[in-house]
Amino acid sequence: MAARAQELADALDLNQAYRRTRDLSVAIVAPLSDADATIQPHADASPAKWHLAHTTWFFETFVLRDHVPGYCRFDESWAYLFNSYYEAEGARHARDRRGMLARPRLDEILSWRNAVDAQILAALPNLPTATHELVLLGINHEQQHQELMLTDILAAFAANPLDPAVWHRPRNQPAPLTDMGWVEGREGVVEIGHDGAGFAFDCEGPRHRELLVPHALADRPVTNAEWRQFMSDGGYERAELWLSDGWAWVKREKVEAPLYWRRDGEGGWLAFALDGLHPLHPAAPVTHISHYEADAFARWAGARLPTEAEWESAAQGLDPAAGTQLDQAGPIRPRAARWSTSPRQMFGDVWEWTASAFLPFPGFKPAEGAVGEYNGKFMSGQSVLKGASCATPRGHSRASYRNFFYPWQRWQFTGLRLAKDL
Repeated sequence: MAARAQELADALDLNQAYRRTRDLSVAIVAPLSDADATIQPHADASPAKWHLAHTTWFFETFVLRDHVPGYCRFDESWAYLFNSYYEAEGARHARDRRGMLARPRLDEILSWRNAVDAQILAALPNLPTATHELVLLGINHEQQHQELMLTDILAAFAANPLDPAVWHRPRNQPAPLTDMGWVEGREGVVEIGHDGAGFAFDCEGPRHRELLVPHALADRPVTNAEWRQFMSDGGYERAELWLSDGWAWVKREKVEAPLYWRRDGEGGWLAFALDGLHPLHPAAPVTHISHYEADAFARWAGARLPTEAEWESAAQGLDPAAGTQLDQAGPIRPRAARWSTSPRQMFGDVWEWTASAFLPFPGFKPAEGAVGEYNGKFMSGQSVLKGASCATPRGHSRASYRNFFYPWQRWQFTGLRLAKDL
């Protein structure tokens, strides 16, 4: 009886977490028209409508279809449209053509979500504990898509010459600039990777040892004001600062500033965000930069990017739910560093590029079945980012969390923290 009571209590907690997550996704798209939710600004981004549908497909497929006897799909043909990359689930619609899916309509997707939610919540009390772990994976998967939804909506609205705002909100006066300090890191053998307590994605483990040489990390991320200095000193025009692939990317794409920066006609810069076009906040962390740009800035500053092990070692013991993170739908943006435990802003505001490639840890084994395709098959050519951003749902991240993108990608809230050898 006691064991059953505990199972029911766990199911209730999972029920509440599921409801909160699913409600937040719907709140994010609330300001959007069907057209807003359908457009795809570039091949790396997806329409908001597709994110709503794909996360619903995940729960319908891996929980209801596989673990609830007699369940019938809402619409059999939609699995082809909203499978992302799971080869085990068969053929799927081309990623770069998701913006062509005018049908099903947004209201039909929302009806599907409601139907799946009702089935999940009804089934939860009777699902075995092992399936609860699958639901928890689905919740964390949807939280990742909430961040992607916000960044993809930003990309779509930034492509509109009218510079429309998704949400309107008055801005506070910019915070004062603070000098960058340095925090000496741990030296010698350290342990990184998930320690087994609470949820983690498979790529975060196993926990293992790494050797760190004497080093220091900056006590906060690089700011917009500091990036302006890099630009004024010819940062985008000096080949000696750039990796070869990065320099080729700068010349090919004619890159001269972070993504969404616009010249204001008077020698200054504006930045487009979810609340429209505004002057740059000098003290806020620079964001929407590629790994190539982060690496070039670090070289210009006489420093380097931290390794994943250096960053994670420094973040252990800090509160991963601190900082500017996503609490509710709205015009999120990175904010300036505030006085707090040093190093500051390890979690929140911007994801921080590291010098480490996204590769398996010693002893890594992907999960069995289709969900095993979630991370392991992407361990090639991508770089690790650590921390969290202003678009990361609060409570989603942790020191061991491994975000990853290709080095030229910058439509996410990506920034950098400097490191140096001692």
